[in-house]
Amino acid sequence: MSTETEDTMEPIAVVGLTTRLPGAPTADAFWRNQRDGVESVSRFSTEQLTEAGWPKEMITHPDYVPAAGVIEGADRFDADFFGYTREQAEISDPQQRIFAESVWHALEDTGHDPARFDGSIGVYAGCFANKYLPLNLLANARFRGSLAAFSARPYNDKDFLATRAAYLCDLRGPAMTVQSACSTSLVAIHLACQALLGHECDMALAGGVALPIPLIGGYPVVAGGIFARDGHCRPFDASSSGTVPGYGVAVVALRRLSDALADNDNIRALILGSALNNDGSSKFGFNAPSMQAQAEVIATAQAVAGVSAESIGYVEAHGTGTPLGDPIELAGLTKAFGTEERGYCAIGSTKANIGHLDAAAGAAGFARAVLALQHAQIPPSINYDAPNPALLLERTPFYVPTTARPWPRGATPRRAGVSAFAVGGTNAHIVLQEAPAPRPAAPGPREHHLLLLSARTPEALDEAAAALAERLEGDDGLHLADVAHTLQVGRRAFAHRRHLVCRDRAGAVAALRGAAAPGAGPSQAVRSVFVLPGSAGHRPGAAGEVYRSEAVFAREVDQCAELARPLLGQDLRALLLPADRDGSRAASGRGEDAAGTDPRATALAAFALQWGLARLWQSWGVQPAAVVGDGDGEYAAACLAGVLDLPDALAVTAAAALARARTAADPGAADAHAAAFAADAVGRVSGPPRLSYTTAATGTWATAEDTADPAGWARHLSDPAPFADALREASAPADHVLLVMGPADRLARALDGLEGARRPAVLPSLGSADTGRADQATLLDTLGTLWQGAADIDWDAVRGTARPRRVSLPGYPFQRTRYWIGPDTESYEPLGLEEASWTSR
Repeated sequence: MSTETEDTMEPIAVVGLTTRLPGAPTADAFWRNQRDGVESVSRFSTEQLTEAGWPKEMITHPDYVPAAGVIEGADRFDADFFGYTREQAEISDPQQRIFAESVWHALEDTGHDPARFDGSIGVYAGCFANKYLPLNLLANARFRGSLAAFSARPYNDKDFLATRAAYLCDLRGPAMTVQSACSTSLVAIHLACQALLGHECDMALAGGVALPIPLIGGYPVVAGGIFARDGHCRPFDASSSGTVPGYGVAVVALRRLSDALADNDNIRALILGSALNNDGSSKFGFNAPSMQAQAEVIATAQAVAGVSAESIGYVEAHGTGTPLGDPIELAGLTKAFGTEERGYCAIGSTKANIGHLDAAAGAAGFARAVLALQHAQIPPSINYDAPNPALLLERTPFYVPTTARPWPRGATPRRAGVSAFAVGGTNAHIVLQEAPAPRPAAPGPREHHLLLLSARTPEALDEAAAALAERLEGDDGLHLADVAHTLQVGRRAFAHRRHLVCRDRAGAVAALRGAAAPGAGPSQAVRSVFVLPGSAGHRPGAAGEVYRSEAVFAREVDQCAELARPLLGQDLRALLLPADRDGSRAASGRGEDAAGTDPRATALAAFALQWGLARLWQSWGVQPAAVVGDGDGEYAAACLAGVLDLPDALAVTAAAALARARTAADPGAADAHAAAFAADAVGRVSGPPRLSYTTAATGTWATAEDTADPAGWARHLSDPAPFADALREASAPADHVLLVMGPADRLARALDGLEGARRPAVLPSLGSADTGRADQATLLDTLGTLWQGAADIDWDAVRGTARPRRVSLPGYPFQRTRYWIGPDTESYEPLGLEEASWTSR
């Protein structure tokens, strides 16, 4: 009997899971079927089997059982998604096609985009025997005579299963095909854990796939064989007569626990330990199991995990339902557990529900155990009425649950074991533990959330929106902040895009199902021109909502306020931040009326607001292609362009406001005021423009000579060029959009005067007073619009100091088409690959 110990390996976190199994196209559907005790073994008619290609004399034989666990659409594939030509898709083993799609979905389920993942990702997997090449391709005379016949091996050979998935998904870690018959995929999971512990990779995908050819069929019952005469797999039952073939795919994504915690991954369960061994020759035949070897591998895995057998509440057994194999397995488990306790640990096998998936069986059983831990429920064993007497079940620690039951936590966390044993003797066992409690959800500073969707086609985009709406409706545990974060950082951005801004789940669902959020097709990436409208477009109190939610903006505004305090003698934030409900300002010492009669106050407040918004956009990765300022907004533009330092830009803004006020009071002294202002401004210039910005002195791009010329600064103050000239210049390139550091309504009116010119898109950073839309919602909507225009956004910076979790969301809706070459008896007719047109059925 093993004992608890702390001297163990670092746990491995299960951070992604995808399955496509009989009766269940997704992991969620698979769990529902397991929980509800659904048998997903199909029965086929003579007509169906004949149409599939089985000889009539076989399927009408009395010893033929027309049953198997199969999946729908195994002949279909999204070739365009993976860059396949029609010919490449048609000559590919369907196992390799489905496995590639499943690897992509498993990656999506982690909430990590491989293109942005900080580390290497490995693939460890195996598959069932390839039957597509010999039974279909090589049985087609026209295929044999085509050039495609010389290219078929890399698309069919087992050797290329893992490496092709790594190639298609651009994964740079080890890629290894693993083959050990029925234990293949659990062995792959063990090897993936070892690679992670050895730091050979930082994430690993592991699993297996099994598909038959033809894609539906049954099996003949042979004396002494492993298949059930009645077409039902009955693990541990007195009437069991064998297993039933099943087919499908299961892939899990794994990370070291420390890395998963650091990235706030969605941890479904933990792997505490695992082990492998082989029976050797100490058994009566190659195909026979060994109780001793099975006991040893289980005990070794528990020792590696450092847990006691008494702490394990469920074992997902190999459980084939054979009269010989089940008693040997239970005897091995009992010996490995080595405890005197009786009947406390549940035992079951998913083979009763979906059949025996050969190379994918271990991963399917692993998925069942992970989901049981995640949902804190022990699933029922179906097709079970009474124990096989040879089990001596009453003398063991085990019982067979016949109904789903809650799985309460005891003195230790919930734990489970998973076994997979193979013909030939390679045995694998893994010890699992429930995931650590997730970090409690804490509301972030934003009341609105930006959800992103993208796809390769408009049809897939629509399906993605519908699937997300369904998930949001059906899972009350999802927090919108987590959903938004996962979609932003954890999914690949494709050409067709859609975004929406929402405050709550109902709003998100309505927008996803409505037509209010059109998708954007492939287009050239947009470049932003920052427009700073100056004090002419200033709205008192406009900064409050953004100030509370965006730390970068608040920091920049605070800095401007402190730098401006000596100029004003008071805090300009009183003009920017609205009064709280109790009448006080949002920050201490800001209750005074900063505007008063000082002409500089509004100008400096507008500067701080627009400077803060510009710096916020830059922190999010939106770097301006150019900057345009209107009126005193030009001084903030000059600061962004590097012509003025921030303290000097504020001083120049204040000086210009004062000069204008004095000119209004004494028009005759306008030139003197302008000259004094110009001399001061030129003296503060720190260098030539490092970023294109327009100047009202000329109505076009400022040069180093312009910034050093007092006459230019004076002209800007007293005789500026029309703002329309600057807008015309800035909007000339076709990929430019005007990003306004504030509301956009005034700028939109200014563009009305640009007759004959290309009218650029105008995007606001704040809402207009007459729309009533929240400033934060406007800001996020514009961010989404820029992303739809293929702008490169730094989503980690958008997240800021918040710590949202990555969550499991619906995977990419592959647009599958049938790609299939069937056998035929046509005469030899050599064709080129591009000419090939094969008979299919």
